[in-house]
Amino acid sequence: MGIAMRVFFLLALTAAYFLAAVAPVSAGPTLAAVQERGFIKCGVNTGLLGFSAIDQKGEWSGLDVDFCRAFAAAVLGDSNAVELIPLGTKVRFTALQQNEVDILSRNTTWTFKRETSLGLDFTEVTYYDGQGFLARKSLGAKRLSDLKPGVRICVASFTTTETNLTAYTKAHNLDYEMVRHGSMEEAKAGLFLGRCELFTTDRGGLASIRATEAPNPDDFIILDDVISKEPLGPFVRDDDPQWRNIVRWVVLATIEAEEAGISSANVDAVRAGADPVLKTMLGGEPGVGESLGLKDDWVYQVIRQVGNYGEIFARNLGPGTPVSLERGLNALWSDGGLMYAPPLR
Repeated sequence: MGIAMRVFFLLALTAAYFLAAVAPVSAGPTLAAVQERGFIKCGVNTGLLGFSAIDQKGEWSGLDVDFCRAFAAAVLGDSNAVELIPLGTKVRFTALQQNEVDILSRNTTWTFKRETSLGLDFTEVTYYDGQGFLARKSLGAKRLSDLKPGVRICVASFTTTETNLTAYTKAHNLDYEMVRHGSMEEAKAGLFLGRCELFTTDRGGLASIRATEAPNPDDFIILDDVISKEPLGPFVRDDDPQWRNIVRWVVLATIEAEEAGISSANVDAVRAGADPVLKTMLGGEPGVGESLGLKDDWVYQVIRQVGNYGEIFARNLGPGTPVSLERGLNALWSDGGLMYAPPLR
């Protein structure tokens, strides 16, 4: 190959590299389907106040619901462009696997088995939880160790809750009777109907159930014990990395916005301000949309229409709501929690 030919070849190769680097990302299968349909199909809990619940007016609310709306705001520019599909415990993964929903945002725990054997990908933690116990206050117990042998614990089958309880009782040689039910709804009803003395699930769910479903909340107590790690968040199918990245980075953007002091109240002012990093993050300058196949203002739309992570938490779970939870592990890392977002750059 002559010198002129080599130079031509190198120039052509360099040009191809830069063209590929700046070429817009085409829509993957899920993004294309959502854009053509005009709305996102988001699987949620059938009813768990603070996470996903529907009121008498037919209006949905909850942390998981708000993230469904955040995904719609990012992808379609409209937080209302979402169909919320209530799913029970047994069918939630099947619905996602069979394309009945685009995202599963349903207080679902990230585990090794679920991510490696179901054809699904976990995206990002939206709530750090742990399994606990709702007990009748008349037992006089504050911890599991205070309970007498043979006490009955209601638990939903086919859940990590059942697996955790089985492992914990064996590891600690505890003499408890597990009363298994076909669904979470049946299991919690078992406590209130006297079929058992305790009910177990994630502590965030226990706070919701105690506040809204117990015949008299003061008759029940959440024990101090936390027997597992339950990182909750959205799942997607594992055959579409672009869609996984979109869902992941929408969650992370709400965390990054809270840390940067950007809220739904001031997002317009920040976007018009002088900080070049924040302007780019909010789409005032190009840079954050192309690699995801989205418009550059996707973060701006999420924060303007739904809010940052702190706003989402406070609105659905924080003090002043019936659930009344402190941030705890779900505080920003700078406030002693675990919420931490990589730089959005």
